[in-house]
Amino acid sequence: MTARTSILNKLREGRSTDRAPAQPMPDVAGYYATLPAARPVSERIVQLSRNLQAAHAEVLLANTQSWPALLAARLAEMGVQRIAAPQDSAEAAQLLAVATQPLHLSHFDRAIEAWRVELLDQVEAGFTVADSAIAATGTLIFKSSALQPRSLSLVPPLHIALLHAASIHADLYSAARDEGWAQGMPTNLVMVSGPSKTSDIQQTLAYGAHGPKAVLVVIINDEVSP
Repeated sequence: MTARTSILNKLREGRSTDRAPAQPMPDVAGYYATLPAARPVSERIVQLSRNLQAAHAEVLLANTQSWPALLAARLAEMGVQRIAAPQDSAEAAQLLAVATQPLHLSHFDRAIEAWRVELLDQVEAGFTVADSAIAATGTLIFKSSALQPRSLSLVPPLHIALLHAASIHADLYSAARDEGWAQGMPTNLVMVSGPSKTSDIQQTLAYGAHGPKAVLVVIINDEVSP
């Protein structure tokens, strides 16, 4: 008898002929229906900000008029001069228009092979607009596309993300339900909860090991004074 035959015989002997009945799927929708109604946007902003900061991300609060100048000033303080943004990004143009310090903007409008060295070695920050966020976990959600490739949030050492407060969900279930993921799941979802992190066998946490070392989130809420 070969070793393979011996192993297969043992597996067959141990296989039960009395299969347990299939368990019903949990009533996830029913569970969430029992929870209190969604908290107001102001509370979701507070929870999201707290969780992002706990994960070592920086959060700025602004409104539609004030965010470009606020972000430009913060980038000047950090010494950031070279950023990459999606092609034809109106938000990146707004940022560039108010920058008082030199700010070089590269658009992601070429094949990666055409500017690999620039993106990997020269770009200091990737500029993105988040599709939504999850307050309960401090998570930003990006639906990658040709217009905003996931490389922008994964490659540069600093990831800058604009987020509109109205798109903050209370939890993951709310995000999936309200955005209709079951009817048409995006090809690729990038979920960001602070800078990249990893730990070794001694549980020593290190940041920036395989992605951005820092994340800067600008939450745009028009209830904030200019």
